[in-house]
Amino acid sequence: MSVTFGIVGSGWRSEFFLRIAAAMPDRFTVTGLVTRSADTAADIERSWGVRAHADLDGLLAAGPPDFVVVSVPRDVAPGIIVDLVDRGVPVLTETPPAGSLDDLVALWERVQRPGAPTVQVAEQYHLSPLLTAQLAVAHSGRLGRPTQALVAQCHDYHGVSVIRRALGIGADDAEVTASVFRSPLVAGPGRGGDPTDERTVTATQTTARFTFGDRLGVYDFAGEQYFSWIRGNRLLIRGERGEIENTEVRWLRRFDEPAFASLRRVMTGEGGNLEGMFLRGIALGDEWVFGNPFRPARINDDEIAIARMLDGMPRAIAGDAPVYSLAEASQDHYLALLMQRAAETGNTLRSTRQPWADVVDGELHARGVSG
Repeated sequence: MSVTFGIVGSGWRSEFFLRIAAAMPDRFTVTGLVTRSADTAADIERSWGVRAHADLDGLLAAGPPDFVVVSVPRDVAPGIIVDLVDRGVPVLTETPPAGSLDDLVALWERVQRPGAPTVQVAEQYHLSPLLTAQLAVAHSGRLGRPTQALVAQCHDYHGVSVIRRALGIGADDAEVTASVFRSPLVAGPGRGGDPTDERTVTATQTTARFTFGDRLGVYDFAGEQYFSWIRGNRLLIRGERGEIENTEVRWLRRFDEPAFASLRRVMTGEGGNLEGMFLRGIALGDEWVFGNPFRPARINDDEIAIARMLDGMPRAIAGDAPVYSLAEASQDHYLALLMQRAAETGNTLRSTRQPWADVVDGELHARGVSG
């Protein structure tokens, strides 16, 4: 059965959802898109065959979708989320769901009421193929209990989310320190494509430490990393019995018997393979730690992750496992806000429990991840 969803917003991120639906029309259907621009509306209808509307009334009158994707700036997202919830429509909203801590708390109080429709947040990183495989290894028992994680591959709340997932952290209190380092970097490609000349930019790198009692998360990221050809991503997760460093896994079978293995990405369409071009999955030795549920669709890793969110929404709406809840999103953004303030002030900050903390801890327990 196809998952149906509407979209509010017509920016760069909205196109990800449109591409996924176009690549897998048997699984995903966009019922319509809301945009204020008549020119953008015409372009959306011409390019994607999706009907555009000037407001929510038009979108919902054209046929009720399973849920609505809210893909607008963080300062206007809360009002749209509340409007949809008041209309009884489930929501998948882009990150973060609100800007400041006060805005997060206000949104939480408005939409978390008995009988209210589901609000989930479009945090895709932990659902991307490699990170899914790495997190599966981290919690497989090979490493023992994860106690350290270094994440250098996505910004702010995205990076914090990966840290929490890697360490099995719920809403535990954190001590936060952070600093900023700026350095020259030859610019790489951007959203518009490859560079047309050599240009040096200033890379702003934030490094932070999140101490959760006996567990440590280290955040290290500069925004230029997303597109740069010469700044790679890094992930290190350590436990008392082993570690995973990017694609390399080292662990102890027993105290005197080390074991070593590598994560291998299995692609089709290479060399003489005639299956088509798609990701089959990721294996660790003879064990598949990620299988692509959308093969043979020809979509990239980020689109696989977003498609997993869309595919999981009907189950979340039915009360099963959340995709990535408003509670988790609020906690991750709250910690990211603390990190930004620590970097600006040079002070050591400590988190406090927020209204969504019990929900975050409950979801961690339901996933079967012990901290």
